[in-house]
Amino acid sequence: MFSLCIHGDSVLLSVPLKSIEVELEVRDHVATVVSTLNYENKKNKPLEAVVVFPLPGDAAVCHFNAKIGQTQIVAEVKEKQKAREEYDDALSFGQRAFLLEESDQSPDIFSLSVGSLPPGESASIRLEYVTELAVQADDGLRFCLPAVLNPRFNPQISGYEKHLTLAETLKFKHVKGHKFDRDVELLIYYKDAHQPTAVVEAGQASAEPGTLMGDPVVMVSLYPEFPQSVMSSGTSCGEFVFLMDRSGSMVSLSALLLLLKNLPMGCYFNIYSFGSSYEHIFLKSVEYSQETMQEALKNVDHMEADLGGSGMLEPLKYIYNQPCIPSHPRQLFVFTDGEVGNTKEVIDLVKKNSDSHRCFSFGIGEGASSALINGMAKEGEGHAQFITGTDRMQAKVMQSLRFALQPTVVDISVTWDLPKEVSVTVLSPPITALFQGQRSLIYAQLTGQSSEAAEGCVTVKYSLAGHPSENQLHFSLRPAEDTGLTVHRLGARTLIRSLELEERESRGQQDGEVKKKLVRLSVQSGVSSSFTAFIAVNKDNSRVIQGPLVRRNIPTPSEFILNPQTKTLSGFCLIFDFPVVLPKQLPRDPFMHLVSLQKASGSWLLDPDLATALGKTSEQVEKIKPRTANSEVWATILALVWLHAFKVDAKDEWEFLAMKAASWIHAQNAPCVSECVESGNVLLGCGIKKEDLGL
Repeated sequence: MFSLCIHGDSVLLSVPLKSIEVELEVRDHVATVVSTLNYENKKNKPLEAVVVFPLPGDAAVCHFNAKIGQTQIVAEVKEKQKAREEYDDALSFGQRAFLLEESDQSPDIFSLSVGSLPPGESASIRLEYVTELAVQADDGLRFCLPAVLNPRFNPQISGYEKHLTLAETLKFKHVKGHKFDRDVELLIYYKDAHQPTAVVEAGQASAEPGTLMGDPVVMVSLYPEFPQSVMSSGTSCGEFVFLMDRSGSMVSLSALLLLLKNLPMGCYFNIYSFGSSYEHIFLKSVEYSQETMQEALKNVDHMEADLGGSGMLEPLKYIYNQPCIPSHPRQLFVFTDGEVGNTKEVIDLVKKNSDSHRCFSFGIGEGASSALINGMAKEGEGHAQFITGTDRMQAKVMQSLRFALQPTVVDISVTWDLPKEVSVTVLSPPITALFQGQRSLIYAQLTGQSSEAAEGCVTVKYSLAGHPSENQLHFSLRPAEDTGLTVHRLGARTLIRSLELEERESRGQQDGEVKKKLVRLSVQSGVSSSFTAFIAVNKDNSRVIQGPLVRRNIPTPSEFILNPQTKTLSGFCLIFDFPVVLPKQLPRDPFMHLVSLQKASGSWLLDPDLATALGKTSEQVEKIKPRTANSEVWATILALVWLHAFKVDAKDEWEFLAMKAASWIHAQNAPCVSECVESGNVLLGCGIKKEDLGL
């Protein structure tokens, strides 16, 4: 247990956030989330509370209201500066006001200002947003409720209920008293996870036809499936650049080990790490070999989380300034467990260099910025992964490596076949990257009238390794029932993000026309943006609030920093009440031990370490070895047999290792391979066939 106290104005103040309730509804791949935050001012002075919290970076915040006593105020979306001025004016007149705005630095950080709460009064804030659910490596859909949003500051926590609408509505209720000391995650699995779908949503009855909110909007989910013959060809070329966050904690070194061991011979690689400064192992990317791999692993083994800060921009600039290696496409892997203070600047830099590389990003732990991770992958035409809780990082890392080794999809185009009386306006940016079995979402506005029986068709064409291909989806134009305006809001959010990027790129060149268009869209759709904010003012309050207003900034965990002089925490105190137990050293994972022993060429050496990894003694391994077998061939076949026999559930993590090993054995033209496989089965007590090993 721990207690948290915050100091202000030389007196000890309690945080006014009393409780939170969360409702969740999931339909297809979309979640609607309603959070209700309850405040109470127990002090003898009027209070202004300001709390900063994260939301998913791609969320569309679409509704915000406040309830004070029996009075409910629905917020409006207004241009941000006007909203701020209206909020300040309300406070100066002693009125109650509420302001919700997106951070200028990152789209997944919001600040909520609750103003002029009289002594003893309570306020209930209701915030609603919709968001697409991310697809995981195991094809599950992931919803995450960030713990930072919830009251970690020692209030009483209310329970909450989650409503899941899949084929039917399911209800889950959390036990009251849940402390929200970690992110709340929900994984959803569909039977036909890769089934393409299209949802048509009717326009808002009160909105003008021909506008985004007045016309139907369609959300198309596509899962491209590539020919197996093309996918199995793979690629052995490429420049693989790994950028590791060493600002606060070290990203799992086992994942980096797995990546290095799975790289193909003939490629190039380098490893960078960053904090307030940055380092690199090699001056420039080097060819992958046993020697360079060993040197890299030696350096990685001594890495610690000792670089402070979180400055990703400068190492990225350095990487992009390095000349690309001809015939070796650059693949950038970025690992971070936090956030940066210049998210939009980082994402813009990735986009600027998207022609020269693909970016695969990884958010590690509960503090990773979804806007940063998703934004880098999207603009870098790569793929984003989030690893939290008990997730096994290796599987997700290997999925991204598999995508990186996939031939680049080019010449992507989307065409629509609709009734002649219906026209289409695509809201999503052009698709620039496709990966095997991964979802691509397209939002489009449909203008015009059609019969209820009318159908539409969308076709995605592309070329993969010189092979033209296409995926097609036929769908009904009849609007789905009971979807509200979810699809419209997500479509508006998608278009807003595109306009924000366009505005940053053209700032000062178009007389603010892009910003005006963006603000107009945000206000009309009721979806917030970086240039707008939600504002609610209780102007009917007949009683002006008297007394000086005390401003209260409710801190986020990132603001809890150590005083470098005293090594104590500034601004607040923590009172811990639990026994300190030193962790016992965990036994080494036999799988990772075996992986660490593989040479860059794909082979294993016959030595005591290999025997230990296999759970045998050196004498046992030597005794059963076929007399004429080469020791290195024998050791490599033993490793392959062990992997196929005892790690089949983690095949995604060692598939490339095994392919390298099999290729190496083929290149040796070694005799008695079949005899080695039989002897390996006897030694390890299994029945793996030679064909199963790719031999």
